[in-house]
Amino acid sequence: MSAQPARATLIDGKAYAAALVDRVAAAAARLEAGQGLKPGLAVVIVGEDPASQIYVRNKGETTLRAGMRSDTHRLAETATQDELLALIDSLNADAGIHGILVQLPLPAHIDSSVVLDAIDPDKDVDGFHVVNAGRLAVGLPGLVPCTPLGSLMLLKDQLGDLTGLNAVVVGRSNIVGKPMAQLLLGESCTVTVAHSRTRDLPALCRTADILVAAVGRPEMIKGDWIKPGATVIDVGINRVPSADPVKAAEGKTRVVGDVAFNEAVEIAGRITPVPGGVGPMTIACLLANTYSAACRSIGVEPEPLDA
Repeated sequence: MSAQPARATLIDGKAYAAALVDRVAAAAARLEAGQGLKPGLAVVIVGEDPASQIYVRNKGETTLRAGMRSDTHRLAETATQDELLALIDSLNADAGIHGILVQLPLPAHIDSSVVLDAIDPDKDVDGFHVVNAGRLAVGLPGLVPCTPLGSLMLLKDQLGDLTGLNAVVVGRSNIVGKPMAQLLLGESCTVTVAHSRTRDLPALCRTADILVAAVGRPEMIKGDWIKPGATVIDVGINRVPSADPVKAAEGKTRVVGDVAFNEAVEIAGRITPVPGGVGPMTIACLLANTYSAACRSIGVEPEPLDA
């Protein structure tokens, strides 16, 4: 009788993120003790979106837990774009604030691209500003989008040196797909960016030693798309009806990734679960970016924060 293949090792993003927050807190304490500078993060939220309220509260609590200054600015749903831009201008000028994050989505009457471009690139801890995208593209120090940065940290923790590995990134967004590809290129991977018009996507995915799924489609990537033993990073967070028909009829939902986990876990060597994989890394990397921005504001090189 042939032995059953081993299931994939689950990559515990929750544990890594908790340890990263601890490292950021220690580094921030040393910065404050040595330079008299407490890193400060300002989060701006417009309107009453329930999910955004939860995210903002979690960010604030984690920032305080890391020993940093945490400011939350709440504007009414009816706030004008000019009012929001005026607030950003004041935060850009505030020497005690080193990171500015505007919680998305914004109300329909506000142009998100205009708002995000108004943030000082050196305080853009989301890493979305075109200046930071350019810095990443040419290999200069800058602020990197949190989800790709967290994904890279998990990959390096699991695999060590990534040199020469074939990486396929499924998704080409400015928030995840493109910066993820740039980060992997920076680690000397051979990188392919795939998308909705890629020919024979399953065959391409099967070439990947590292497969990053960031398409926003529930369980799109099937188990037989995965190279045996590959490392799978599932960035997707999708709400779908509960698997229990009774709960589904009651409107209950569950969270799944972009990868068909129950199939993939039988093929991959390592995989991030959803939830509990990449998701927890986002807030932890937000704090890491805030710490780095604070250091650079006074010309000090940030401490390495990788494990």
